[in-house]
Amino acid sequence: MTTTAPFSEAEPSPPPRSARIRARFLPVNPAPRWLGWLGAFAVALFAGVLRFFNLGQPDRIYFDETYYAKDAYGLWNFGYEHETVEEPVEADDLLAQGYQDIFTGTGDFIVHPPVGKWMIALGDWLWSLLPFGTTMTPEAWRFASAVAGVLSVLILVRLATRMTRSVLLGCTAGLIMALDGLHFTLSRIAMVDIFLTLWILAGFACLVIDRDSTRERMARLAEAGGDLASVGWLGMRWWRLAAGLCFGLAVGTKWSALFFVAAFGLLTVAWDYGARSSVGQRGFFWRWLGVDAVPAFVQTVVVAGVVYLVSWSGWLFTRGGYNRDFADGMAPEWVPGFLRAPVEALWSLVDYHQRMMTFHTDLTSDHAYISAPWEWLVMRTPVMFHYNGEVASCDTGDCVTSVVSIGTPVIWWSSLLALAVMLGWWVTFRDWRAGAVLLAVAAGWLPWFAYPDRPMFLFYAVPLLPFLVLAIVLALGLAMGAGEDSPRFAPYTRAVGGIVYGVVLLLIVANFAYFYPVLSAYPIDEGMWRERMWFDVWIYGSGG
Repeated sequence: MTTTAPFSEAEPSPPPRSARIRARFLPVNPAPRWLGWLGAFAVALFAGVLRFFNLGQPDRIYFDETYYAKDAYGLWNFGYEHETVEEPVEADDLLAQGYQDIFTGTGDFIVHPPVGKWMIALGDWLWSLLPFGTTMTPEAWRFASAVAGVLSVLILVRLATRMTRSVLLGCTAGLIMALDGLHFTLSRIAMVDIFLTLWILAGFACLVIDRDSTRERMARLAEAGGDLASVGWLGMRWWRLAAGLCFGLAVGTKWSALFFVAAFGLLTVAWDYGARSSVGQRGFFWRWLGVDAVPAFVQTVVVAGVVYLVSWSGWLFTRGGYNRDFADGMAPEWVPGFLRAPVEALWSLVDYHQRMMTFHTDLTSDHAYISAPWEWLVMRTPVMFHYNGEVASCDTGDCVTSVVSIGTPVIWWSSLLALAVMLGWWVTFRDWRAGAVLLAVAAGWLPWFAYPDRPMFLFYAVPLLPFLVLAIVLALGLAMGAGEDSPRFAPYTRAVGGIVYGVVLLLIVANFAYFYPVLSAYPIDEGMWRERMWFDVWIYGSGG
């Protein structure tokens, strides 16, 4: 039997090459753009309520705030960190009553770059501008951390929405991170790890936007009839430049960001290589090297280096910082007079960095809450930031307050399965999203195994969290399958995947709610507190 239908109906002609390129490069987001932003701000608002509620509790300096809050004040007022009085209890009292009295006239030896402490100081200043705000109070020195926590949730929602082309999955990613205990506790303490997480995540998000914008330029060029087989320079890569700025701030917070910078720098040029290959370019290695790889190095690594150096301006342009006068009078005679002071300052800074590296290399500790990298993803040894077993305001008299810095177990444990799914997805289909997530987790986790004798702590793992969450939502997206407007839509798969999605999300919400009292210094009966401490190592640490 032969068909009588016209040829055009029986065998529709394939879409033009430009349409195929756009479809492959830039999958369509079916939701309106405003809905994605509305969802992002709604999730960020929820995260903000959690983080700012009772931000002043504990109402004193606790854990490493005794270093970072005071260093932040020293930077803001003097340009460098000052040594403080030795008695920690008296110093805490002075900090609340007359904080200027805790500082000596000597520059302090610090082992982390200054960006995180500058951010704490900026938050303290901003808090003091509020009608009810006062400088150097618990809320003031924690304000920047809470803001950074909220911003990282907002960025993750937008990033996940872009990577999945799903508002639902994007908002789910932000909600999961908002409900993680490790992210929550580090957003409510004046420490620098939350800033490290923020800048690493922001830099990665900038590279993903750059990836999309570069492919958008290629798609438009194809639609205009351009020859993609020979196209070279695609214009200024502003988003990659922004990534370099973020990476500089990340390294200026903690040196461990260098591993992410190296990994993401390779990733962005690999994306460029893949884009050129997919549009049919052949023999383009030197073109890719000249117009993609070398500029990428400048825009990420060189820009990051400049930003890092600028972050030391307070130390460089003052004279009282630790080791600041090391190279005074040591500039070679051939150096012009007007350059002698800058050369000596930079020389002193290099020597300071060598001392910092020696400290990190030779660091030893018998701290009870030391945690090896292999323990991080299973949450074996969290850190007890705060514990008070004598809460006077408790009705029963047996109440306690604590801040146990532990990730929500359901999130971290389920991420192990999600990572396995990402590995299988990448090996089978070479999906760029799975590869990016795996590379990010590897960059933030595997290098620590090279330092088995160095004391490490669970909160070092918080920069991994956004990428673990991305693995979870990508795996949930795979479980739910294609949407209703896709030719690959399967109702049964969608239904089963929806059940899995709902169960996982409900477990995360319930798990965080269950642990909330021991994360937030909320007074709780001691028996109920111990019920939430599932393992002795969570209470006493490895030395318990």
